[in-house]
Amino acid sequence: MTAYRRRLTKWCPQFLRGATLSILQASLKADSINKPFAQRCQDLVKVIEDFPAKELHAIFPWLVESIFGSLDGILIGWNLRCLQGRVSPVEYSIAMEFLDPGGPMMKLVYKLQAEDYKFDFPVSYLPGPVKASIQERVLPDSPLYHNKVQFPPTGGLGLNLALNPFEYYMFFFALSLITQKPLPGALHVRTSDCAYFILVDRYLSWFLPTEGSVLPPLSTSPGGPSPSPAPRSPAMPFASYGLHHISLLKRHISHQTSVNADPASHEIWRSETLLQVFVEMWLHHYSLEMYQKMQSPHAKLEVLHYRLSVSSALHSPAQSSLQALHAYQESFTPTEEHVLVVRLLLKHLHAFSNSLKPEQVSPSAHSHATSPLEEFKRAAIPRFVQQKLYLFLQHCFGHWPLDASFRAVLEMWLSYLQPWRYAPEKQAQSSDGQARCVAERWTPFVQENLLMYTKLFVGFLSRALRTDLVSPKNALMVFRVAKVFAQPNLAEMIQKGEQLFLEPELVIPHRQHRLFTAPTFTGSFLSSWPPAVTDTSFKVKSHVYSLEGQDCKYTPMFGPEVRTLVLRLAQLITQAKQTAKSISDQCGESTASRPFLSWLGFYSSDTNSSYPANDLDEMGQDSVRKTDEYLEKALEYLCQMFRLNEAQLAQLTLALGTTQDENGKKQLPDCIVGEDGLILTPLGRYQIINGLRRFEIEYQGDSELQPIRSYEIASLVRLLFRLSSTINHRFADQMAALCSRADFLGSFCRYHLMEPGLTNRHLLSPVGQGRSAGCARGPRLSLRFLGSYRTLLSLLLAFFVASLFCIGPLPCALLLVLGYFLYAMAMTLLTERGKLHQL
Repeated sequence: MTAYRRRLTKWCPQFLRGATLSILQASLKADSINKPFAQRCQDLVKVIEDFPAKELHAIFPWLVESIFGSLDGILIGWNLRCLQGRVSPVEYSIAMEFLDPGGPMMKLVYKLQAEDYKFDFPVSYLPGPVKASIQERVLPDSPLYHNKVQFPPTGGLGLNLALNPFEYYMFFFALSLITQKPLPGALHVRTSDCAYFILVDRYLSWFLPTEGSVLPPLSTSPGGPSPSPAPRSPAMPFASYGLHHISLLKRHISHQTSVNADPASHEIWRSETLLQVFVEMWLHHYSLEMYQKMQSPHAKLEVLHYRLSVSSALHSPAQSSLQALHAYQESFTPTEEHVLVVRLLLKHLHAFSNSLKPEQVSPSAHSHATSPLEEFKRAAIPRFVQQKLYLFLQHCFGHWPLDASFRAVLEMWLSYLQPWRYAPEKQAQSSDGQARCVAERWTPFVQENLLMYTKLFVGFLSRALRTDLVSPKNALMVFRVAKVFAQPNLAEMIQKGEQLFLEPELVIPHRQHRLFTAPTFTGSFLSSWPPAVTDTSFKVKSHVYSLEGQDCKYTPMFGPEVRTLVLRLAQLITQAKQTAKSISDQCGESTASRPFLSWLGFYSSDTNSSYPANDLDEMGQDSVRKTDEYLEKALEYLCQMFRLNEAQLAQLTLALGTTQDENGKKQLPDCIVGEDGLILTPLGRYQIINGLRRFEIEYQGDSELQPIRSYEIASLVRLLFRLSSTINHRFADQMAALCSRADFLGSFCRYHLMEPGLTNRHLLSPVGQGRSAGCARGPRLSLRFLGSYRTLLSLLLAFFVASLFCIGPLPCALLLVLGYFLYAMAMTLLTERGKLHQL
């Protein structure tokens, strides 16, 4: 008898044995607060082994919530999304062992599964489209929800799903990725190292194996493995999107003489449930009907009016169905961690589907002898993933911020587009280092996922045209997409798929009634398969119309509209390369040409730089080289895909004025000359917004009235300004007389008292030209340079060095003054000689 058994026996007499369940749960709750994590897990293992399912089913909902957190996000549970092996190795190993597919927690699930227990799950925490459908009493299209909806009794609150233990556990596990908000200290946690990410990988490898069959659950009772869940009758009638089909899997099992004849067919329901739960919880946040309605201009105008009238929503009539769908659809925003986990799911699904043997992939393999697992591998992606992933990607492409975090969405998309990367047979790379050629066997996948390649590529082009390609991270994303689409034979496959979609349909009477109908997704994945369609054109058109609707307007990827966008991207790449080179050259010149006396504070730093701070400034010359390499390769790949030649690129570059002048500097933004000066054109505004060109801005006012710089002492600058103003006011006549002399003394005074280059400046603003022309400033003394930190630090350094040579402060000051006078005399002679040469 375990400690828990002895404790419960001591606490309650035999006639109160019915209270054992509540006492067990209360004891576990108390231990969760008082005992360390390792001891709690050991006690849980003993409880799962010793107690029967009748007593464990009461604590199962509490235990699941204590591990994965509450659905409202208030309780964080074990915080698996932040638990890492290198930070907390003991807790990490214990948690992973407890939650492993063959661990104690899954043993508890199978023990309860054998007794056919059901647990209520609130509908209010399901994804938006599913929740809206159930609340409107429309059965969702996924078989995951069929025969599970429980309506509340009279006076009850909320709808619930009646789930078996395995479904209940997986619902909480999948939703914890979305409902649990990351802690403030978890911003720098690497997703691939956390316990949640690794558990997802283990569950996928266990229930969706690439080799062999699904392992049966560990036997927890003498009766053998737990049975598959039996169908339940709906509590109330539902309207469905289509007709219900009897599961082929259930027919397959019912025709067997013994339930143990084929364990794989008996237990494959866990694989189907796992995939459906992951797809529904992680991807099904956007409605297909809503997406198709949003493609029409009328719907977009209605949504715009809805957004503008949000502030007066309390005084407006009830929203239309379109506005209601838009309201909940826009509320969900995926995180970067969410996207990374979805990418892991897609990569594993490709490996799972590609693990079919060649003879199983052929159409003739659809026979009664095909095992359920083989059928599931063939149907997993098209039946479950394709539609919801397309809507998920469309939303991410349209709503994700224009920053480097989009790389996660990009890699998820590119992983789905390349199933050949996860095939068992790896194609050898060519000897000359070129990319692999996409084999012809992948043509059906490309054609049946045409929109994933074409429309999302157009969406990426729209994003790339609005990003700063000078940034190395943005340049890398353009390079990655161009490299993937430039793989040999891939562009030809896409082009062939577009030709099949755009070719005119022959008028065949017996096909017109079923042409381009969206496939129904009701029933299990092994519902009765439709007749094999050999018409490839029909397959492509059915795919496009099922996702975009019957009235969609398809834009060919290799048509003139997309080609224009590609040419715009090519010219932006060229401009970004020139901008990066200009920034690099300017940074090098400013460092190399800085005079020695600028370090001593006698020359002000350049505050009129033409380019603001950029990623290149922070990462140095190495990032300039990477950006140039990424953009150069991306441009090369785009030219390969769309057959662009150098003459076209040169013509566009010249047309947009991206050439450099004789000094190698960028030209001004595109402008036209008006009555009041230069006026920006739309192209010029575009160039400024994207950082492609800028005006050279420099301070042209009174140098004594410049804003106080960060390298100056504010109080000292103000004090020196008052002192110099008093001296200039009192000795103005004397300084003017000295500067008007024609001898060397006059030149010496002009060098120090006259502001250099004042007569050469030209005002850029046409408004104040006439007013400022007569504002000539006379000779004056400026002491502002003494308020600089660098000047004072240089003087202190000079006195310190002099003290090392036994030179006192007064002799040192005299030497500095003498040295400066010699320097000033030499500069006066050079200045006067320069003026004589100009004459």
